[in-house]
Amino acid sequence: MSSTHPEPGDLLVASALLSDGVFDQTVVLVLDSDEDGALGVIVNEIAQTTLESVLPDWVPTVSEPKLLFHGGPVSPNGAICLASVAQQEEEPPGWRPLFDRVGLLHLDTPLEIVAGAYADLRIFAGYAGWSPGQLDGEVAQQMWHVVPAEYDDVFGRQPTGLWRRVLRRQKSTLAFFATWVEDPEWN
Repeated sequence: MSSTHPEPGDLLVASALLSDGVFDQTVVLVLDSDEDGALGVIVNEIAQTTLESVLPDWVPTVSEPKLLFHGGPVSPNGAICLASVAQQEEEPPGWRPLFDRVGLLHLDTPLEIVAGAYADLRIFAGYAGWSPGQLDGEVAQQMWHVVPAEYDDVFGRQPTGLWRRVLRRQKSTLAFFATWVEDPEWN
């Protein structure tokens, strides 16, 4: 169980005991974390709204599964786009690097520029946000486990099983939580 301060590129893996109805078994990718607070997107939840209904022109550009993701409860009518550039040495217009090969892509970027410039692209409706000190407090209370993200955590084709996969690959007792079931008699 981690007690580190979450940084951009870290994953927040919901504790098995976190059952608030919002973050149950979620995996959040931290996008920003500083003295002003923290924000990230849930990478393992599909939105109830279809991508076709809100950003139809973007459907051909997003990675499989070609769906809109539920990024979190804050600003659910807003969208955040994560993308990975196709050519490492280039920074296409509208893209801002965050960590490794992952960056933010402005959704006002012309689609003609986007086509072919990105290896992967995913759009999230809303985000998760924490006020100053709030996330560090939740990590200290063991509501979240802080682990490094891998590329496929962000752009993998099977996001719904991500919570268990991330836990399973940990080289600590944290891996045992991958077998968690809600009924205590089965644990």
